[in-house]
Amino acid sequence: MNFQLSKSQKEIQKAAKEFAKGEFDKDLALEQNKLQKFPQTIRHNAAELGFIGIHFPEKYYGGGFGVFENTLLAEEFCKKDSSMGMGLMLSSFASEPVVRFGSHELKEKFLIPIADGKILSGAAITEANSGYDITSLATTAVRDGDEWVINGKKNYVVNGGKAGFYCVLCKTDLETSSFNSISMILVEGDRDGLSAVNTRSKLGMRMSALSDLEFRNVRVPCTNLIGKEGRGMFQASTFYDESRILTAAMALGTARGAFARALDYVKQREQFGKKIGQFEVTQHKLADMAMQIEQAAFLTYSAAINFDPKKSDSEMIAMAKISACSAALNVSSEAIQLLGGYGYMSEYEVERCYRDSKVLEVFCGNTKNLKEIIAKNIVGNIR
Repeated sequence: MNFQLSKSQKEIQKAAKEFAKGEFDKDLALEQNKLQKFPQTIRHNAAELGFIGIHFPEKYYGGGFGVFENTLLAEEFCKKDSSMGMGLMLSSFASEPVVRFGSHELKEKFLIPIADGKILSGAAITEANSGYDITSLATTAVRDGDEWVINGKKNYVVNGGKAGFYCVLCKTDLETSSFNSISMILVEGDRDGLSAVNTRSKLGMRMSALSDLEFRNVRVPCTNLIGKEGRGMFQASTFYDESRILTAAMALGTARGAFARALDYVKQREQFGKKIGQFEVTQHKLADMAMQIEQAAFLTYSAAINFDPKKSDSEMIAMAKISACSAALNVSSEAIQLLGGYGYMSEYEVERCYRDSKVLEVFCGNTKNLKEIIAKNIVGNIR
């Protein structure tokens, strides 16, 4: 993919590659996958180099860069190790609503420790009975003096039980069911009445915690409202667009990592007196894999470069996520086939690429949901 990178973007890409090479130890990755934990030392070292919150403003200890630079990090980290890359990139997951819409006070208080690697963040948006239909939320936030009182349950919360704060989507106008009845409120992870339940054991993405959250009369200051009351739907939609670009970037890196391992293997493995990479059937498989990766890269880079939080191109972003996740899943599957029996062994890593790819496929919107977004933009409203 020959997108023209600036000098600073090339330096970011190179620094990420060198960091991953030096920090992402293969044996450590296998161990941490079993434990379902991410090494805090690596997160601390990444924060010191400015990798966490690279898309935050500089005055909040960020890098002052944009979504595209964050995409470059995700791609390089996941290329080296999909699980470690995801674990690191999801350290600041859901801090974006604070970056885009939060007050200066919220940004100063919560973005700086994220960028320092001291705390994690999480998004409490979906619910068991509503899924991605966030218009039918049951979680409520009611004003009581200068506080919000929050009650409800959220499911599949990334960094659930581990985060320093969560961006929580709540119904703040209980009299109506319009989009304007929903708001986003920041809730600190140690608030009374907030508990993490049903911690999940996952197929992939095992270095990031995932759990449900329960809110029982959780009180937070009214100043914890993110942006304006009634703007939660727009904020959540913008967050999903940005997180889908990140997901596409992680999938793209995972695909590149699986491809690199398969290519290295077929150049060395011999069958019937020749390297298996010399057989036409193998070469055709590699060609298909490379083609899928480059198609995904074009859409992912385009979506990242053109991201605008005020007017996001949801159609392009949905295409990028579908393309990149499909490439990751297909390339990882073919890599397993090319490695034969070794492909199923943990130490050869491609099986983990496959497991992580499957999680990314449903993360932040499954293919069916995303195709509906694309179709709506293409067809419009039919009457």
